[in-house]
Amino acid sequence: MDFISIKNNQRIKFAEIPVLAYADFFNVVTNQLMEKPEAHCVSYFGIPAENNVQLLCCIADDASASINVLSSVVSKTDTLQSITAKYMSFHLFEREIHENFGINFDGHPWLKPVRYPYNAADKSQTMVNYPFYQIDSEELHEVGVGPIHAGIIEPGHFRFICNGEQILHLEIQLGYQHRGLETLMIEKKKLLQRATLAENITGDTTVGHSVAFANAWESLCGFTADKQLQMERAFAIENERIAIHTGDLSGICTDIAYQLGNSVFGRLRTPVINYFQRWAGNRFAKGLIRPGKTNFPFTNDLAAQWKEMISAYKPHFVEMAEQTFDLPSVLSRIERTGIVSPAVAHQIGMVGMAARASNIVRDIRASHPFGHYANIDYKPVLEPVGDVYCRARIRYDEILRSIDMMNDILSTMPYDHKPATTLDKAEPNSFVVSLVEGWRGEICHCAITGPDGDLTHYKVKDPSFHNWLGLALAVRNNEISDFPICNKSFDLSYSGHDL
Repeated sequence: MDFISIKNNQRIKFAEIPVLAYADFFNVVTNQLMEKPEAHCVSYFGIPAENNVQLLCCIADDASASINVLSSVVSKTDTLQSITAKYMSFHLFEREIHENFGINFDGHPWLKPVRYPYNAADKSQTMVNYPFYQIDSEELHEVGVGPIHAGIIEPGHFRFICNGEQILHLEIQLGYQHRGLETLMIEKKKLLQRATLAENITGDTTVGHSVAFANAWESLCGFTADKQLQMERAFAIENERIAIHTGDLSGICTDIAYQLGNSVFGRLRTPVINYFQRWAGNRFAKGLIRPGKTNFPFTNDLAAQWKEMISAYKPHFVEMAEQTFDLPSVLSRIERTGIVSPAVAHQIGMVGMAARASNIVRDIRASHPFGHYANIDYKPVLEPVGDVYCRARIRYDEILRSIDMMNDILSTMPYDHKPATTLDKAEPNSFVVSLVEGWRGEICHCAITGPDGDLTHYKVKDPSFHNWLGLALAVRNNEISDFPICNKSFDLSYSGHDL
């Protein structure tokens, strides 16, 4: 058997994952699994295996709702044939493996560091001597932005090569605050500590990452959340989606100097995000999602409060959105700006909202549904062009779709929780892949347990990991003044990338 096919959050024994010679591993990935247009890599990483490294690759098949998993044990001194040479979507996965273990990949375009962790294989490679791409020309100039962010958020460096105002190339370098989060998930032994780490992977996706961790841990423990808990988690995910999408529309309006849109969308975001304060005591839903239970059960009163809030929100939101997308001065700035074509989006492996704006059907709620999403027939929203307009417009359409879904949830919510279950220890020697469609896109958590049932390896992938290259390509041949709206139209995470 070349690979094992599993479902989202299906626990298997780690020993069931086939181990192939690398030549066979490479052949199966490139000539068999990735050949399907519905296939994409959700995670590819290495784990120490005595003096060697075991590579694990998880390829999702969206047509069959399966995840195909295979592995290969290689030496740290090996030079391996690069999968990136055939499938560009693997470029960061292989760069990370190279950085962590020193393994070289023949045919990779540029094996540069990704995050500069403290335990990197080659500690001589530092942020100070990062090899930015350069073009020698008297007519061209470079513009460096960061790493100190103008908005005082996470650090990141953007290096533009320009011909006058025209951007020829953008390179994005992150990794300034590598937090060692995956290592902490192993070192911290209390479930509450791990749940707290998960909800702080990236602050704007507290619910998405918390649900991914909760689903993974519950699967490892053989626990199935009751209907009420599943519906509450879906409700929270969609509320987070509405809040962030609304705020992003405000940010896009800011970057094109449309003050009315900025003010109205910004005002409308506030009651949505504040709803979490009513529910769980925190505006970003920290503390809301916990494996095996909830500390804040949903009630009829909370349902009534949400309906009141969204009834006030929706008409103002629709009016402002329709005016925004009909205003010539807005359209002149966002139409045909920052295009990522469907072909390029597929080639580089984009996910989530940004992929769907480039007409790529990629949405975990539809392709690999779990929990409440497995009980509905969700149809992803698509846009055809992949420009700033499409990435803005898809937010509008998804917000309306989320409101409808949440109303449906409230109409069938049973308000009947089972007692909380203690989930301190998982099944030993097990493996699980947990996928969640956060507001930004596909979140993937992979967990491995050892002989005592405790975690031995935990791998996190935020959707930003796939999509930063999309932003770099989107700005090519645009004026440098278009960078802010291109950047906000993706709204990628620094902290989610800088694990």
